[in-house]
Amino acid sequence: MDKNKKRILTGIQSTGTPHLGNILGAIIPAINMSQKKNYESYLFIADLHSITQIKNPDILKKNTYSTAAAWLAFGLDYTSSVFYRQSDVPQVTELAWYLSCYFPYSRLALAHSFKDKQDRLKDVNSGLFNYPMLMAADILLYDANLVPVGKDQLQHLEMTRNVANRFHNVNGETFIIPEAELNSENMSIPGIDGQKMSKSKNNLIDIFLDEKKLKKQIQAIKTDSTSIEQPKDWKNCNLFNLYKLIASNDQIKNLKANYERGGFGYGHAKQEFFELILEKFSKERSEFDHYLNNLDVLDDILKKGANKASETAEMVLARVRKKLGYN
Repeated sequence: MDKNKKRILTGIQSTGTPHLGNILGAIIPAINMSQKKNYESYLFIADLHSITQIKNPDILKKNTYSTAAAWLAFGLDYTSSVFYRQSDVPQVTELAWYLSCYFPYSRLALAHSFKDKQDRLKDVNSGLFNYPMLMAADILLYDANLVPVGKDQLQHLEMTRNVANRFHNVNGETFIIPEAELNSENMSIPGIDGQKMSKSKNNLIDIFLDEKKLKKQIQAIKTDSTSIEQPKDWKNCNLFNLYKLIASNDQIKNLKANYERGGFGYGHAKQEFFELILEKFSKERSEFDHYLNNLDVLDDILKKGANKASETAEMVLARVRKKLGYN
């Protein structure tokens, strides 16, 4: 590890094709950071986390490829970053077990990923309950200094820091204690219903869909019942808020003027949003399709990344095994 660089780590679950919220809130910021000279980036597809929800192997594999293709379509340089599939580095599950033996049950029961579902325990598997320890292993296994997170993910990073310190209290200093890198921009991207965009809520916008399906998705964006003739409240319009996330200043001004003038319907605004996505992400849509049509290329990229990640993982895990008496 270059001591003059900070190592940054980001992962995205392969529970579906990354949506607009993932792209704006995680993928683009992570790629931008990876291009800075003072950062060393580890970027991974969290397919082991995904199995807490997805039990169909064909769907899981398809989602993993789609997630990889999205990262690459947006310009990730996999030669200068470590880009890998989580399950290709099995050392992470070994470390997750060690960490789980140093973290109390009562603290795990406070994790948002569990608490949100504790009123319907029949839907909670033990993997979901132990989810924070696998996430902690994802981070600690690679000596990550910085982890980009939204406010809703801060708890998991605090648990990571906590379990590392608990391990240190017993065995001595072993891990690098990571810091949160809060991205103030695009931390909460609204979905088509105005709530935070989420695959689980099915309120997302998938920019990689074919044009017909994409248009249908955009037409489903919730708006109020203001008639075409009347001026519209752009300040509280979910459609406008989505549009301005990817539009230029001039495009935003034009749409705002149309809202205030009246004689301009939400159908017109949705059509403009649809055309904007096709225009702005034309190259990325094409690249995405290219990679999904060449899965052997994707496999080769991910394998090379996993080999790099494994070198770091083995080094860190050797330190842990030695402290535990397993070497």
